[in-house]
Amino acid sequence: MKFRILLFLTLALVYIKTYAGTEKPPVNIIKGKVTTNGSPLPYATIQIKSTTIGTSSDVNGTFSLEVPDGDHKLRVQAMGYKPIEISLNTENQNQKTLNIPMEEDALLLEQVVVTADRNARKRTESSVVVNTLDADLLAQLQSTSLSEGLSFCPGLRVENTCGNCGSNQLRMNGLDGPYSQILINGRPIFSGLASVYGLELMPANMIERIEVVRGGGSALYGSNAIAGTVNVIMREPLINQYEVQLQSSLIGIGGQPEPDNTIRFNTTITSDDRKQGLALYGFYRNRSPYDDNNDGFSELAKIRNTTMGLHYSLKTGYKSKITADYFHINEMRRGGNAFDKPLHETLIAEATDHQINSGNLTYHLFTKPDHELTLFMAAQSVDRDSYYGASRALDAYGTTNDLSISAGSQYKMTTGSNTLIFGAELNGSQLEDEKLGYRTNEYDAVQDKITEIYHDNRQVADQKNTVGGVFSQWERRMGTFSLSAGLRLDYYDIKDQLSAAPDISNTVLSPRLNLLYGLNKPIQARISYSKGYRAPQIFDEDLHIETSEARQIVHVNDPTLKQETSNSYMASLNYQLQGASNNIELLAEFFYTDLQNPFYNDIGLPNENGVVTYTRVNEKDGAIVKGINMEATWLPSSEWRLNGSYTIQSSEYGAPQDFNETRFLRTPNQYGYFMIEWNPLSTFSLSSNGTYTGEMLIPYFGPTIANPEIGELRTSDTFFDWSVTTDYTLETKAGHFQFIIGMKNILNSYQDDIDIGSKRDPGYIYGPMTPRTLFFGIKISNI
Repeated sequence: MKFRILLFLTLALVYIKTYAGTEKPPVNIIKGKVTTNGSPLPYATIQIKSTTIGTSSDVNGTFSLEVPDGDHKLRVQAMGYKPIEISLNTENQNQKTLNIPMEEDALLLEQVVVTADRNARKRTESSVVVNTLDADLLAQLQSTSLSEGLSFCPGLRVENTCGNCGSNQLRMNGLDGPYSQILINGRPIFSGLASVYGLELMPANMIERIEVVRGGGSALYGSNAIAGTVNVIMREPLINQYEVQLQSSLIGIGGQPEPDNTIRFNTTITSDDRKQGLALYGFYRNRSPYDDNNDGFSELAKIRNTTMGLHYSLKTGYKSKITADYFHINEMRRGGNAFDKPLHETLIAEATDHQINSGNLTYHLFTKPDHELTLFMAAQSVDRDSYYGASRALDAYGTTNDLSISAGSQYKMTTGSNTLIFGAELNGSQLEDEKLGYRTNEYDAVQDKITEIYHDNRQVADQKNTVGGVFSQWERRMGTFSLSAGLRLDYYDIKDQLSAAPDISNTVLSPRLNLLYGLNKPIQARISYSKGYRAPQIFDEDLHIETSEARQIVHVNDPTLKQETSNSYMASLNYQLQGASNNIELLAEFFYTDLQNPFYNDIGLPNENGVVTYTRVNEKDGAIVKGINMEATWLPSSEWRLNGSYTIQSSEYGAPQDFNETRFLRTPNQYGYFMIEWNPLSTFSLSSNGTYTGEMLIPYFGPTIANPEIGELRTSDTFFDWSVTTDYTLETKAGHFQFIIGMKNILNSYQDDIDIGSKRDPGYIYGPMTPRTLFFGIKISNI
């Protein structure tokens, strides 16, 4: 509640100070019509560059703008079309109608992205390769959450890491989750606690697009960007529209299927003068637990998720605006057995109840043409009640409170062929984790009676993390070349308030260098170098606990744990062929990452209570991750779109680790995906997609081996997860009704040796996240 009040008061203060003193500039009327192949193009975005003046074309492709006197650049863009910039003068254009024809951009080469350089630019002009997953693609994949879409991006895999509660993890370019920086609207507030279940917590319908940049990005985004950056960008209000979707799924077709039902809605509203806009979204999910091997213990957790959010924009003047984002997620998940009983009356239960509040406030000011000042602050609070227990344990209840904040400023200036971006950030977090007290009835032999005994709360973690940083990036264009160099200086301080150990602090300098050849050419080559780091935090993604009757895993840091650093090298070659009907894009991207003092878990032996300690230590001989991502997109006609990617890579430590193995565990050397879409009619489409996962090494500590406390290393099968979706849209005056039906994992390529019983190893889970699943739904919208 305090967080929401603070966000509201800050928004009100900025509104009063900026909006009250705004002067209205002289007004001129600019009218126009946007077309494609002679037909009107609705919902194109029209913007006067370096101002907040903008609108969108209506169903007839027409628009009208009020602009101040002088010379201006008019920018017109629409998804799937090449953007256009037009020079205009109000004295000559006033009351005249512009005719703006737009060409299709089937390969989305000129799509505008922001994550690569903290600056909006066309994808072909970006200094590094950027992949985008937009809302239409997520809908085509029938993604319920963020996690289901990320596997369809080159170099990315999402995997289930716990057979009880279904926690999942993103792996990028052969590195596991903590090496990737997750941003929300460009802000690093996606904390270690939120990331435990966060990929499945965030519903897909709240997302406008996801931008993925592989390779180190620490020079711009700070720590944990060693493998790459995933920027989740929320929906913005551009036109008046709405959509509501109801979907039902049956998980485990061919066995004992369980339901997974969702309701989603989105609406965007803009004022008549286009100075204010509001986007609202909501999501509800109710998934029943799924037991694949009929042993009474779930492989997929029970989930209930309710999410509400909004994006608000206010143009406080023709050169300034405020944007505010807020969302609230309430998710309950539970895995284990005996779902009709209280948690402490089960053989195994892993359960969490999350309350997440996230807000972002940004102020934009165009000080002069191609000069922009941005001020921002963002925060996310996570309150989690949890139970990780076995054998009817009473001491397994806990609560965790986590607050992450980010505030800073950025200034961008472009002069001729040079662009300079510089700024400062302050990021911080505070995490408190404790086991709750409990009562037991115990026999008092002295008084010969049963006495109620109260056991006190026990604090597990109390951590404060503060990172202050300054950054800058300079870019220069020279014909077909683009050279950019960036530098970030960070100072971090980590306090463990439960121990007498000194604070962990350091100053880190992170450089970044990129070279692009072939600006806006059909053949492009890129090379880059970046340095990154990970600070030795006390608790991070380890706040998930694997539990069974045989063992329970806890994580600690070695007292001598040092900072981990990386040197990342990347090179790519890109080819595009654009024609009237045939379009092809080919990409080969090479990556090489040298990790120094990398973190790894030293697995201990169970104590008398079955508790196993995973100690995070440094590998002094380092590690090397290298490989190649290959991607191809082919549009043989306007009706067909084919896309696929394949990754070949290796990840190895410099010296043998657990099980005397140098290879990274749970990391296949080969994986990939494909997508095929057929649109013979504007009202009908058929799509198919699939993912391939090669063999990988999986540790096993279950009861089916002679020494489960020592464990053994197993090699997984390969998996091919194939899905098909079809939809038909009925267009009426009352609205558009889209009917959707399909099946995921048609071949039921699912793990066939899942552990059984209360002593099972919950970490022994791999392969596709769900078995064969049938889904059907209906979406109602006004466009």
